[in-house]
Amino acid sequence: MARAAATPPPRIRRVAILADAHKSGVVELAAELTSWLADRRVHTQVLHDPRAWEREAAPRADLVVVLGGDGSILSAARAYAARPVPIVGVNFGRVGFLASVEASQWREALEDVLAGRARVEERTRLEVEFRDEHGRKQRAVALNDAVLTRGAFQGMLEVALKVGDDWVTNYRADGLVVSTPSGSTAYSLAAGGPILAPELKAFVVTPVSPQALSHRPIVLAGAETLRLEITRATGTTTLVLDGQGFHPLREGDAVVMRAHKRAYPLLSPRSFDPYRRLRERLGWRGSVEPDVFPSKPASTRTKRK
Repeated sequence: MARAAATPPPRIRRVAILADAHKSGVVELAAELTSWLADRRVHTQVLHDPRAWEREAAPRADLVVVLGGDGSILSAARAYAARPVPIVGVNFGRVGFLASVEASQWREALEDVLAGRARVEERTRLEVEFRDEHGRKQRAVALNDAVLTRGAFQGMLEVALKVGDDWVTNYRADGLVVSTPSGSTAYSLAAGGPILAPELKAFVVTPVSPQALSHRPIVLAGAETLRLEITRATGTTTLVLDGQGFHPLREGDAVVMRAHKRAYPLLSPRSFDPYRRLRERLGWRGSVEPDVFPSKPASTRTKRK
């Protein structure tokens, strides 16, 4: 997993702070952060409702600081989807694969960002095309994933997958996840998909509880265009984008996906270790870590007779 290079940004004059007020300690840190940035002549605007930025025009900013979990980061990325503004996430969530900064390290991280020392991870996004319930063509963008899922009381979905001009297979499953590398640690991982390095230009197609045991996750090149057609559904199928956008679809509808021409920049401090994030979030211990099961000193061992 290569480390992202540091790219000096233009001078940061405006910072938008997205603070999830439902999480303990966030409001206090937002106030402290606002004061710290004011001392450095940086104008700040704080919003405590993550979804408000999707209902209203997002404030002008050179940088977005998210105090919350991955859901808040996804909300910020949706708010600035048309013109991506770099995001640095301070983790207050339960897991936090998108947030690279722990709450205790925010000063170090922001000093790196303001000084142009931060590392930039250019995250591939999905551009999704479909027709709504009125037959109108819609476009949307997802940073993590696009999911086709069946209704709670209907049978399995049948979905045909086409990559470019080539038909791949037909799935019978509870759902189908198409994820970016960012989303490979979300729903796709829970459904048995692989973890992709964030800088890869690729997608993962992961069936959810497929009928055929031979249907396994498949990694596809990011340059490909994917077409999913709902060939059979006994009720309403839902297209879910980043776990936040919900769009009803029906049998015969199709969804086309490709890599968005512009990636989304996520920032991390220069000392950030992406492998440590995986170890900590997933609880990896490793097989050669010293003193995991320390043995007793030789002098205290019971001698066999």
